[in-house]
Amino acid sequence: MKTRVTDLLGIEHPVIEGGMQWVGRAGLAAAVSEAGGLGIITALSHPTPEGLADEIAAVRSLTAKPFGVNLTLLPTLKPVSYEAYVEVMVAEGLTIVETAGRSPEPFMPLFKKAGIKVIHKCTSVRHALKAQKLGCAAVSVDGFECAGHPGEDDIPALVLLPLAADAVSIPIIASGGFADGRGLAAALSLGADAVNMGTRFLATREAAIHDNVKQALVDADERQTALILRSFSNTARIYRNRIAEEVMALEKRGDVTIEELAPLVSGKRGAAVYETGDLDAGVWTAGMVTGLIRDVPTVAELVHRIVSEAEDLIRGRLAGLLS
Repeated sequence: MKTRVTDLLGIEHPVIEGGMQWVGRAGLAAAVSEAGGLGIITALSHPTPEGLADEIAAVRSLTAKPFGVNLTLLPTLKPVSYEAYVEVMVAEGLTIVETAGRSPEPFMPLFKKAGIKVIHKCTSVRHALKAQKLGCAAVSVDGFECAGHPGEDDIPALVLLPLAADAVSIPIIASGGFADGRGLAAALSLGADAVNMGTRFLATREAAIHDNVKQALVDADERQTALILRSFSNTARIYRNRIAEEVMALEKRGDVTIEELAPLVSGKRGAAVYETGDLDAGVWTAGMVTGLIRDVPTVAELVHRIVSEAEDLIRGRLAGLLS
């Protein structure tokens, strides 16, 4: 498939790995890039910018193909030196960066000067328009189905993608709710130029997480997610486990503070889930696409399957409807 995104990023297939805290590591990112997609490592999985530099070197030792780095700009209880991470990205000669959360505007001059293509993740049309105005090379439009932070407008991809396609002229990457060739074909028909997948790549052999997590995704249905932090306008979609239920109950009380919730939603506890396989050790992100995950293939098998299914669908069933 040849789309504006494959041309922009120099990749073979319009399939991109989502930025995933604690999971977007060198092995998984390199496998996605080697399969013809775009692998992405996650900057803030590393407590120091120097750790990010080491991870970039690790990816380059595994693949010569394009890859990117995700930098998520969100309010945190512990201050993060985003500028230091950006300086590492520039110094390391990156060509692709995915930003998410707050606007990347403060860092755009540095990115542009370094010739870095910026993909900004947006959960609304107005944010996509702002990203285009700032000079982002593409937008990743995130529907309400997604894992992580779906924004506060609650607009699903089926509506959000064509609205964004009508509004912006830069390439669009469809995010949230994509796991197979049907999703890729649908995204292309809605005006997108590629799909971005996070949760689906969790359930692959190369994802460096405990097998219990992968099996939980295979066993789950589309109802196995929960929305937390809604009362703080910082909504997050996560796997529905004991901790998720506890957080939702506290929020329902109406007077809970972020300080009370912090021990429950800490990132370190979420990392422990991936390391130990204890699904209730902390909160961990998962999208509604859990209902479509039925196996744990290699990354190459998954990417090639998705592209093949989409091509067969476009040439076969959809083309056949016209006759």
